[in-house]
Order: sequence, then C-alpha cells, then structure tokens
Amino acid sequence: MNSFIIEGGNRLSGTITPQGAKNEALEVICATLLTPEKVTISNIPDILDVNNLIQLLVDIGVKVEKQGHGTYSFCSDNLNLDYLQSDEFVRKCSSLRGSVLMIGPLLGRYGKAVVAKPGGDKIGRRRLDTHFLGFKYLGAEFIHDNRRNVYEIQTQKLKGTYMLLDEASVTGTANIIMAAVMAEGKTTIYNAACEPYIQQLCLMLNGMGARISGIASNLLVIEGVESLHGTDHAVLPDMIEVGSFIGMAAMVGDGIRIKDVSIGNLGIIPDAFRRLGVKMDVEGDDLIIPRLEHMEVDSFIDGSIMTLSDAPWPGLTPDLLSVLIVVATQARGSVLFHQKMFESRLFFVDKLIDMGAQIILCDPHRAVVVGHDHNIRLRAGRMSSPDIRAGIALLIAALSANGTSRIDNIAQIDRGYENIEGRLNALGAKITRVV
Repeated sequence: MNSFIIEGGNRLSGTITPQGAKNEALEVICATLLTPEKVTISNIPDILDVNNLIQLLVDIGVKVEKQGHGTYSFCSDNLNLDYLQSDEFVRKCSSLRGSVLMIGPLLGRYGKAVVAKPGGDKIGRRRLDTHFLGFKYLGAEFIHDNRRNVYEIQTQKLKGTYMLLDEASVTGTANIIMAAVMAEGKTTIYNAACEPYIQQLCLMLNGMGARISGIASNLLVIEGVESLHGTDHAVLPDMIEVGSFIGMAAMVGDGIRIKDVSIGNLGIIPDAFRRLGVKMDVEGDDLIIPRLEHMEVDSFIDGSIMTLSDAPWPGLTPDLLSVLIVVATQARGSVLFHQKMFESRLFFVDKLIDMGAQIILCDPHRAVVVGHDHNIRLRAGRMSSPDIRAGIALLIAALSANGTSRIDNIAQIDRGYENIEGRLNALGAKITRVV
C-alpha cells in the first residue's frame, strides 16, 4: 500500500492546469459503446478509475488506441457479449463504480446488460434505484441470478416514455439518457440532473446523431434514433480539481494561477470559497489566488452563522465539502457544513480534530467549524485516506501543518487525481510517495 510523506509549511507558487473531468470522462467513454464507428475523446485524465474503465472496455472487445497524452479513440464494432456473462467481468465491475455507466449503452444498443454491485468510495449508501426505475420505464426486465448475486437486464426493444426521476442522480440520468437515445419514440426525463458533465454527454451524443433537447435544464426530451455514428469530443476541466486547487492556494499558496478552468462551468464553486474569505481574481479563463494572510467567514444578511450545504447542480457539489471544511479551519469565524447527500462523508473530520482543528461533528450530516485565522496551525499526523475527496482534503491539511505527516491508502487519491504529488511538488510542495 502506497503512502505520501508530506513536509508541511512550504508555500506553493506558480501555475497549475486542472486535468480533464473524471466524472465526464467515465460517462462519455461508456457512450462510445453506442456506435460501431470510431469516437475520439481528448483531455481524458490519466487516473486509476478512468484507466480501469478503459481496460474493462478493452476486455469486452472495444478497440482502444492512445493517440497522445489524454487522447484516445474507441471503436465498438465487434464486442464479445459473452464476456458480459463471465464471473471475471462481474468481479471487475464490482470493484469499479464507473462500470455502472456501461449498463445504459449496452441495454440501448444490444438489449441486454449485467449488473453487479459496483465498488467506489465508501461514503454511505449510494443506491442504484434511479437507474433501475429508468430502465423499467423504458421497458427493460430484470432477472436475478441467485448463484452470482447479479441482475441480468433484458429487453426486446426499449420504448420511449415519460418519467419523473425520484432523485436528480447524475449517473442515473446519464445511464437513462444513453439507454433512451436509440429507444423507439420519445422519452421525456423530468427531474434530470443537469450539471455540466451531463450537458457534455448530451452534446456529444447529439454530435453522434442523437436528438436530445432541453440540455442544461432538468427536463430532457429525447427523440429515439435507429443508430449513432462516430464523433470527436473534448472533456471539460475537472471542476472538483479546480476547487481542490483553490482550497490549496488559500491554505498554503504564495500566489497561484489555475489555468483554463472553464469558468462558465464552475457554477457557485468560486462563491462558496469567497464566503470563507478566499479572494480570487479572474483573468480570461484563469483563476488567480493571491497569498492570503487572513480569511474571514461571511455571515448571512441577518447576522446568522454561515451555512454551506451540498445540493444537486446548480447547487454546491458534495465533492468539495471536505476541501471547504479544511479551508474553514484557518478562516476567522464559524461555519456550519451540512452534508445532505451522503451519510458518511463527514467522518474524516476526526482526523482534522486530531490535527488540532476546532470542529464539532454534530451528527453524520452536520459539522461546525470554528476557524483559527492562521493563529493556530494544524499539527502533522498520520492518517489514512477513506475516499478520493477526503484524501485530497487531508493532503491540503498536511501541506499546511506543522511538521511531517503521512497519509496511507493513497490509492484512493490516485483514483481521482493525476500525478498529484508531481504537479504540487512543481509548485514548491515536498511530497514523497513511499511503499
């Protein structure tokens, strides 16, 4: 098991460019299963989750060619559908949550798919009901294989229909869209997720010949087509990595420029950091965060304590609450964080408390942070990364801490961040990877 050794207290300066968006990459890579023609995708991040998904596509017969750093072509003209029934395929799907996004395109194009319980972050219950209900609305049937504890999904022909999703699930929406683009007739999806990565998926599918309208809203209308063709697509920069770099610059920056962030697709992320007193300038498509000697938490207009909570897009993404919590430990003032969407994501704050942070964990969903205003620095310590986003938050905390810290289980961080130690060391950090 690899670990990071972090020498805290070093100021970071310079320019850093965010990688391609992990969540979009997982969606659009799976969408290549919908056509036998070549699809070329650029700005794919070189991270564990994405690489494992690409390998899984290779295993089922997709022809994948790397054309340059971050650019791949995919051709799904001769898939081995028998492999979908194998125990090896089920085992690999069980260890990779992104594999769930293969169900929609396989069901839409071939009328069958296999579902195993997917892996991923241990951040509370992440149900697949929305996916399953969407497929059922479209006419799919589920058969449970008791021996292997998997579901086989089958249909003669998916048929368009109206559906109101029980929640605005991002992966659920993506899966249903990919299943519906070649369904017979019109599909209307209400309460659809509408974040930029869903918009990108829809734009890519339209570039392949799909007929999707209502993009960027929560009401999507899909007119089914008989087939899709190839296209070229570029993945957006990762908004979660942009937010992580904003938090890093706020804590240990000595002037950092974050390049090519696609500001129009960041939503309220910059404003969430501004509410904690983080100052930043916009220059073209870049964010510039100066050295911040002091940060002060805003209060609401009536003077009540600031509350930051997650919500479906265009609300604040839950993936950045952990980073915002770390930043709040060094701002002046108090802030209540309310994690509504996952019940175990705040448990990592115990590690910050061990480092000297003043945090009250009220329950699995709420934590109050009393900021130090840089008067009391965090202490170094040894910790383990429980998931991708808590891992990067702990790394930021360790960079700002007094002394040398160790973070174990960094494979979790590698799942979402490309060569993170190399990129941060180039800015002046001192991070060593050890076995």
